[in-house]
Amino acid sequence: MKKLIIGLPKGSLQESTYALFKKAGFAISGSSRSYFPSIDDEEIELRLLRSQEMSRYVEQGMLDAGISGLDWIAANDSDVQIICDMVYSKVSKRPVRWVLAVPENSDIQSVKDLEGKRIATEGVSLVERWLEKNGVKAEVEFSWGATEVKVPEFVDAIVDITETGSSLKAHNLRIVDTLMESYTQFFASKEAWADDWKRAKLERIALLLKAALNAADKVLLKLNVENENLEAVKKLLPALHAPTVSGLSENGWYAVETVVDEAVVREIIPELKAAGAEGIIEIGLNKVVA
Repeated sequence: MKKLIIGLPKGSLQESTYALFKKAGFAISGSSRSYFPSIDDEEIELRLLRSQEMSRYVEQGMLDAGISGLDWIAANDSDVQIICDMVYSKVSKRPVRWVLAVPENSDIQSVKDLEGKRIATEGVSLVERWLEKNGVKAEVEFSWGATEVKVPEFVDAIVDITETGSSLKAHNLRIVDTLMESYTQFFASKEAWADDWKRAKLERIALLLKAALNAADKVLLKLNVENENLEAVKKLLPALHAPTVSGLSENGWYAVETVVDEAVVREIIPELKAAGAEGIIEIGLNKVVA
């Protein structure tokens, strides 16, 4: 039987990645310490690896495909085939940022002020290329973690990953510059992408994963309304396209359904009721195929 070997990120993205696969229709199981989780698709094998090294193993063909951030693909300078963007992270749907941060009272105001300084980061190659691009020479050292606590006692500045900036603020650090923004990527080796069966399988998986992401924070609204109130109700409904309207067996009544952002439901349900809608139902969604 043909097999597709996919690497999933271990660590901060692991839980949200498992949840995304579940919404896409794949059940992943295994202990939290296992590096070989099971999936209910006999054509797929999974491996858990750190995001930082995922693209290297995909490029080398040890994995057919993997999921990690664009930042680590860039840091490893990996030549891989991007299948699709996966706009999710451990906290939000915002991109993560690699930022230059310094103590609040630091004299460093721009990249040029880093000349001759010492910088701690997990993304050494990213920072070195950024400094070279800006014509700045500085010492860049690898940080094994807890990077925020190393300034100002051990280094002059840090380059770290942040989604909200809250951790940096908690350590009295200010952001000076953003080196890059990064979304999670689903990518494949060039060899796997050239294989017709593997490519077709990867494209099907990507379709389902993107459909699950599209469904995030969206719900299906269903309601009934009399003909005389139909237009007023339709005007209240935001939709991916026009709402679906179907006649009911009772003359003069219609069923209306549409997909809307969950955040607006609490505002529009009272308005829909006031406009004459009845039997309003809100249904959660797992997938929306655009």
